[in-house]
Amino acid sequence: MTTQPATTTIELTPKEAQLKALLLDAADHVNRSQPAAEPVILRWAGGWVRDKLLGTESNDIDTAINVMTGEAFASKICDLCEKPETVEKHGITSADVGNLHKIAKNPDKSKHLETTTIKLFGLDVDFVNLRKETYSEDSRNPQMEFGTAEEDALRRDATVNALFYNLHTSKVEDFTSGLTDMKSKLIRTPLEPFQTFMDDPLRVLRLARFASRLGFTIDPAAEEVMGDAKVLDALKLKISRERVGVEIEKMLKGKDPRRALQYINDLGLYHTIFTDPTRPDMPLPDLSLWCHAYECLGHLAKNQSSSSIYNVLVQTEEAAYYAWTLSALAPWVDLGEPAHTGKGRPPPPFITLAGREGIKAPNKLCDLVSAAYRNRADISALKTAVIQKAAYINERDRFGMAIRHWDAKGGYWRLQVLFNLLADAIQRWELGTTNSTNNEQFLNEWQVFLDHLRELDVLDAPSLKRIIDGKQLAKALGVKPDKWMTGALEVCVAWQFRHPDATDPSGAVEEVTRRREELGIPSN
Repeated sequence: MTTQPATTTIELTPKEAQLKALLLDAADHVNRSQPAAEPVILRWAGGWVRDKLLGTESNDIDTAINVMTGEAFASKICDLCEKPETVEKHGITSADVGNLHKIAKNPDKSKHLETTTIKLFGLDVDFVNLRKETYSEDSRNPQMEFGTAEEDALRRDATVNALFYNLHTSKVEDFTSGLTDMKSKLIRTPLEPFQTFMDDPLRVLRLARFASRLGFTIDPAAEEVMGDAKVLDALKLKISRERVGVEIEKMLKGKDPRRALQYINDLGLYHTIFTDPTRPDMPLPDLSLWCHAYECLGHLAKNQSSSSIYNVLVQTEEAAYYAWTLSALAPWVDLGEPAHTGKGRPPPPFITLAGREGIKAPNKLCDLVSAAYRNRADISALKTAVIQKAAYINERDRFGMAIRHWDAKGGYWRLQVLFNLLADAIQRWELGTTNSTNNEQFLNEWQVFLDHLRELDVLDAPSLKRIIDGKQLAKALGVKPDKWMTGALEVCVAWQFRHPDATDPSGAVEEVTRRREELGIPSN
């Protein structure tokens, strides 16, 4: 194959130009001091080139080297930066050159080659040699060796990630028609798709991630085999679940998480991702209406106001990521819990297993999922009571204590409410109608519920500071603290909700005293 003609260049920022000049000096220094048959040629590769062509600035730059390892070349840069003449020529300050870090290869985490990284002029610069890969049939971990720029481009996951910026010519080099695909907004594999995915099944998820992030479409030839049974089996068995989880997290933290979930749905990837591959008896949730959940969340995220459902329930970037994860797991809501043999701690519900084992969700997220599942009936009951204007809906302590209970079990009580909304949306949301009366009615019910919580002033119930602590309560009652204390303090907090302006705890103590026998408090 021959090199595609370089057809474009890239305008560099002042910091990028400063970095380029330093790297070229380093290459010159190596070529003069270590004459070789082939001189050092430097290229910036992959994502930085793609993003710059799209008009997006990037602080992460991968530098590919043709005849040296990344560590060897980075060491030469560090040596060069200690020379006074280099410091003066490139205007280097003490803050411009960071420490050199070597990142070992870790095949289980899809890192097949050792790289070296260093911060230069505020930019994170990775150094790695150009390489080619050879895969064996029974492993996704390739044999690595030095390669040409063309071989390096062909081993990449997508043509738009296979472009190089040659520092010596200041031109973009395209070996895989990536520039054409950029213009067409197309995600395509450099080589034949089926073999590409069988070599490294993780590329299935990477292509879906890039398509959703960039707003590109996936090449139909690639789409056709991304859901192939052999490819999905390889993805399930050859790829660590931690690596699957990393890709899903990047999707759901990305520019368009709704579209990412749509790709997972349309390409038939769900049961390969959200599952426990070690359990052959793991049930399969019904996905026929799953799209309603993520479409509903997408609608909420687009229609925000200060008191809107999304803004009340999703208040941080972390919460946004968790919200999309909950929408991904929503199909599991009706599958219940695995049978418990009676030995040891009971297993978590299937919905939590799908997150914990499928994408290796962290414990904090798993606790949230379990709590959202187990508090579902309670949340739904209070929401229904508000909608139906039950007699007790102005009992501030009932709602405040419920919220504290939800939050105590898994944290993020607001996201637990959102999960219940999305679980309901699976059955009630309508697609294809911009102003559906049914959708408006559905969301209005949840808005009324949240507005009522705001009117009761219980949205911050978990952070309510107790008017009296356990030590003070025991002293007031004239007894030693014991197991009764938890229940007694709950009575005090409920009293606080009924008396929001109180500053004297005597009323709470009286309430506990009246219920002394019920709470199991001994006589003094």
